[in-house]
Amino acid sequence: MAAVLPNAVPAAADTSSCTHHWSGPQVCIRLDGRNGWNAVTAIWTNPPKKMKTRAVRLFLDGRQYGSAETARRVRGTLSHSWAGFEQGTDVKVCVKFSGIKRVACDRTKYIGNRPTW
Repeated sequence: MAAVLPNAVPAAADTSSCTHHWSGPQVCIRLDGRNGWNAVTAIWTNPPKKMKTRAVRLFLDGRQYGSAETARRVRGTLSHSWAGFEQGTDVKVCVKFSGIKRVACDRTKYIGNRPTW
């Protein structure tokens, strides 16, 4: 007999990935969407306390997508989100903040035609 979970998470391709360094800047990327259509968020989790904004760039398979955007401080992090757009599947999506070398990347995934309850 199968159990029904009322608070089940929607079956989507939402993923995140962070740089894996124990010191210095920690940068993360989050993809929210399904298949080749995602919103992208760049997050610098531990910027210097006085930093309020910083330019951030988005790359798709190594090529810059559009111009640099401005990430803004929200509590202890700097972040910027790009609204959902079609990247395609199996595309390497990366974010890079200006002035630091850390780059966070993730790959779009095809998950099929699943319900999103």
